[in-house]
Amino acid sequence: MNESSSADHVEKHKAELKEAFDALINDLQQARDIIDSPDCFAPAATSRVLAEGYRYLAGFIHHGVERAFFEDPDFPAFRNALSIFNKSTIDNPDAIYFYAPIDGRKHYRVQGRLEDCRHWHGEERSGRGATAPQYMIFEVSTGPLSGDTGDLRELTPGFRTGFGTLDSSRLQVGENGELELLLAPEKPAGYTGNFICTHKPPPSGDPEVGDRYAQYVSGRQLFYDWEREEPVALTITSLDEAGHHPPALTPGRAADQLRRMGSIIHGQMRFWLHFYDVVLNCNGTHENTRGSPYFMPVNSYNQPNAASSDTGGGMSTNIYAGGLFDLAEDEALYIEARYHGDPVYVSAHLGNLWGESPDYANHQSSLNLQQMYMGEDGVQRWVVAHRDPGVQNWLDTTGLPRGYLSHRWAYPELPDKADWPTITAKKIKFDEISHHFPPDMPRLTAQERGEAIAVRQLHVQRRYRVF
Repeated sequence: MNESSSADHVEKHKAELKEAFDALINDLQQARDIIDSPDCFAPAATSRVLAEGYRYLAGFIHHGVERAFFEDPDFPAFRNALSIFNKSTIDNPDAIYFYAPIDGRKHYRVQGRLEDCRHWHGEERSGRGATAPQYMIFEVSTGPLSGDTGDLRELTPGFRTGFGTLDSSRLQVGENGELELLLAPEKPAGYTGNFICTHKPPPSGDPEVGDRYAQYVSGRQLFYDWEREEPVALTITSLDEAGHHPPALTPGRAADQLRRMGSIIHGQMRFWLHFYDVVLNCNGTHENTRGSPYFMPVNSYNQPNAASSDTGGGMSTNIYAGGLFDLAEDEALYIEARYHGDPVYVSAHLGNLWGESPDYANHQSSLNLQQMYMGEDGVQRWVVAHRDPGVQNWLDTTGLPRGYLSHRWAYPELPDKADWPTITAKKIKFDEISHHFPPDMPRLTAQERGEAIAVRQLHVQRRYRVF
């Protein structure tokens, strides 16, 4: 290629990339406009709501960079779908949300090494030393990731295809904590290890759809003991591409990635506010004529309900309950819940009106079953309040006058609906809090509360360490 021709190509690529960058900036501007647009169901503006809205957008920018430029099913790596840097979807403070892109036509090996995981199989934890997370699950599905389209029609059953799940109750682990999971379109002959098939034939009712292949492996690591449980460092290898390398970046591919980045950010910003308004009816603007279990009442709870990652609804082994708190300075929300059976995970936590979890490292804005106290009567009791009432089971609003309430109970096998958890709440005066808790509820001094916060601070650093 002569010098003139090469210069012509460079100018063409300059124009192509600038056009893509302009499209990214346009998407970013539209995403920014959502922050103070009632038509897009933005929360009513206050100084704090606006500040958190811009942080919320910045989290999706962080998310968009990783998604657009570093998703490669031939050379995948596990990344955080949500983290302290990009919180959304009323995220769970006990969770690592992980994902990696895959091509269901190919073969992948997932590996990790666990600390003591005897509790995964019903045994007592050891009294000392590091342990594995309380719970872990892998789920395999088609894409896109929930919210990318910006359109609630992606919640339509059948929009995504689930290929299978494996959780800690069924994962095989080696004697020295070795974990290996194979993802492939067919199980190798004689293979007896952890396996999820990434291929499905056409649905019987619609053979024209053709064969279906998975596009993502995702999952959760859920933590109970924030002092001793250690994250599992997972790797994923495309066995078909091991030892090879991806091609160099081209202007055309970079332009596509810039456009995709903008589309993801704009889509995510639009989708979740629309989801909260229409599906959860958190603004109370839709008639509840069908008795929808997703209605989010104020200072109360909806009926616990199951959700599936196939429909963008969360972890497939969870039962959820939710509502909104709306409290004056001298008010609190007293909560009681009961569950049946033996869930492997139980938690209560709060969210701001963007769906971000409040600062759970430096505030006790979440509690799981190990962090809270439950007496012999088997009743879970919490109180949501703006300041410390001195009881162990306090959920700190961090000063938010209004926000989300979210509770999760995880079961490897969902119980019959008649045995699902129940939950109630009532608004009370702050000075009435102590009267609602039984005498055995531990009372914490300021020093003891500070010690609990110190454990949280160190755990969150470990969970999201970058080196």
